[in-house]
Amino acid sequence: MKHLPNMLTAMRLVLTLFMFLAIAAAAGAMPWVSEHLTVEMQFGLQRWAFWAFAIAAVTDFFDGWLARRLNATTIWGAILDPIGDKVLVAGVILGLMTLGPQPQVVLPAALILFREFTVSALREVAAGKGVTLPVTMLAKWKTTLQLVALGAELLVASWGAFNLNPDPAVVGPVTLAAHGLLWVAAIVTIITGAQYWEAARKSLSS
Repeated sequence: MKHLPNMLTAMRLVLTLFMFLAIAAAAGAMPWVSEHLTVEMQFGLQRWAFWAFAIAAVTDFFDGWLARRLNATTIWGAILDPIGDKVLVAGVILGLMTLGPQPQVVLPAALILFREFTVSALREVAAGKGVTLPVTMLAKWKTTLQLVALGAELLVASWGAFNLNPDPAVVGPVTLAAHGLLWVAAIVTIITGAQYWEAARKSLSS
């Protein structure tokens, strides 16, 4: 049972890879595969990609919760969990870009990616100097906000695949809500990034 948290984290990485490949194939970005797909098969891949993302996002909560509950925290878990989070976020953003022009998504998504890779580099440099940057409560909520917002964006981008109501009176508000959530996630992401930079500055200059 103590290996279960790490198994969930590993499953998140596998699901992320499947999600991205499924979206890429459905979007026609894999010529050796996509050219043999019917429209229904493309829609099917989009649905599978969405559910793979949803399951992967849920494992983000349960692997940490189980690790604490089972007293099964490990070094590998501490390493793989943040990697799994960032790969999932980056994977779904890249997947969204392959599905076609997403002008309302590009800027907040770019801000999220910029922060994630910048803070990862900052943590690595700080660790090399013996400085640990603890995860804040806002940073934990940040990850949840990112996953909910990106899941909403993926649903909007796959709207036709789920055969949902195409009425603009329905699609419009849902799309607006998804974009709003993504901007909230981006703003919180930048705020937490600034907090980490300030904490690192104080620790490294002392």
